[in-house]
Amino acid sequence: MSPSSTYWMNYAIRVARRASRSGRRVGAVLVSEHDELICSAFEGEVCGASWYRTLRSRMQELGISSAHSAYLTINTLSGNQSVELADLLKEVRINRVYIGLPDPALTSYLDDDPATARGQTQRFPDDLQREILEQNRDFYAASDQSIECNPHYSTHRVSEAVLTSLNSEGFALSRSDVTANRGRTALASLICTKYGIEYKEADRAVNDALSGAFDAKYGTYDYAYDARAANLGWSDDFMSVYRRSSARPLSTVNILNVGVGGGYEAAALFSDCPQITFVDIAERGLANISARIPTSRTVVSSAEDLSALPEDSYDLYVSLRTYNSSFFDTSAAALEAHRVLKPGAMIIVSVANGFLYTQRGCVVPGLIIPGTDFVDLYRGMDTANLIGAELDCAGFKDVRMFPTSTEIYLSAVTA
Repeated sequence: MSPSSTYWMNYAIRVARRASRSGRRVGAVLVSEHDELICSAFEGEVCGASWYRTLRSRMQELGISSAHSAYLTINTLSGNQSVELADLLKEVRINRVYIGLPDPALTSYLDDDPATARGQTQRFPDDLQREILEQNRDFYAASDQSIECNPHYSTHRVSEAVLTSLNSEGFALSRSDVTANRGRTALASLICTKYGIEYKEADRAVNDALSGAFDAKYGTYDYAYDARAANLGWSDDFMSVYRRSSARPLSTVNILNVGVGGGYEAAALFSDCPQITFVDIAERGLANISARIPTSRTVVSSAEDLSALPEDSYDLYVSLRTYNSSFFDTSAAALEAHRVLKPGAMIIVSVANGFLYTQRGCVVPGLIIPGTDFVDLYRGMDTANLIGAELDCAGFKDVRMFPTSTEIYLSAVTA
C-alpha cells in the first residue's frame, strides 16, 4: 500500500465524518493521475441525494469523465439493491478503486458488484476498516453481519485465547498488540523486543499459545454452529474440486491433510484412504482422528514447518479452512506444501466463507475483520485471491478458484 493511497483512504474517512451521526456515514473521493483531489462527497451532504448522486453531479459540473482512482469507505446499495459504485463505473472511467467495507445491508454476492470481480478493486487495510466500522457501529451491530448471532464464534476467539495464554506466561500484551501482530513471527518478534528474550523462547511461547487456542476451539468442534450445517453437500463440493484435476480414486493416492481440527472433515472425506498423514498444531484433534482412522499417521506440527516430513512424498495435499486461520503464515505454508508434494501432485486448500446465523439457520458469507465482531462479506474473496498469489509464488501452476455456499476452494498442481 503506497503512502499516497493510504493518505486518500484516510481523507475519505475524514469526509465521511461530516455526514450526520443519525445516518450512514459514507465518504467518497476521486483523485487525478497527478495525485490531486478532483472532488469528494458524503452521504446526506445534499438533502435527498446519496453520495453517488452528489459526486456524479459535481463531476458533470467540472466536465470530468474520468479519474485515476476512487476511494469509497462503504460500498453502498441503492434503494433497488443495485451497487452504487457499479453505477458510477458505468458512467466514469476510473483506473483504481479502493473500498473500505460492504454495505451492512449486503448479505449475499451481487452479480454487478465490482468488489467481487478479481483484480478490479483493492481494499482498505484492517485498521482503517475498523475505523469505518466504528463510524457506523449502530448500523453494523444491527445487521446480519454481526457474529454475535453465532455464540460459538463470539465466545471462542483465537486471539483472545492467545492473549490470555501469553499473559499467564508473564508477557503482558494488550489486545491491540495481538491484533496488530497477527503473524506468528510478528508476535514472537514483538515479545523479543518488549522483553529482551531469545527469539526461540518467544516463538515457543507463541506456539504453545496457538496450540492451546486451536485445541480449545476446534479440538472437540462439531457442526452445531458451523456453516456446513446448512450445506450438507459440502463433501460433494470437495470431491467435485478434486475430480476436476484428478481421475485417481482418493483411496489410491498418498494424502497429506494439514489442519485436521476436530477430525470431522477428515473422517467424512478420508476414512477409506489407507495412505494418509494428518498434521495439526493441536493434539486433541489428532487424537480424535487417530481413533477414527487407526491406520493413519499423525504428526504434531504447524503447516508452516513440515520439517518432520520428507520432500517429494505426497500425491495430494489438503488443508481445509486453515490457510485463513489467525496468525497463519500463508507464504511459508505454501512453500512447505510444494516441498513435500511430488512433481505433478495436487494441492487443495479452502477458505471458510460463512458463519451460521443460528437463529435463522442460514449462512452469512464472509470472514471476521480482526479485532471486531463483524463479518466482512468481501474478505473471503480477498483472502482466496491472496492465497492463490502465494501458491503461484511457491511454484504451483494452474491455480483455480471454486466458490461454494460455505467456503472457497483453490486447487493447483506442482510444476
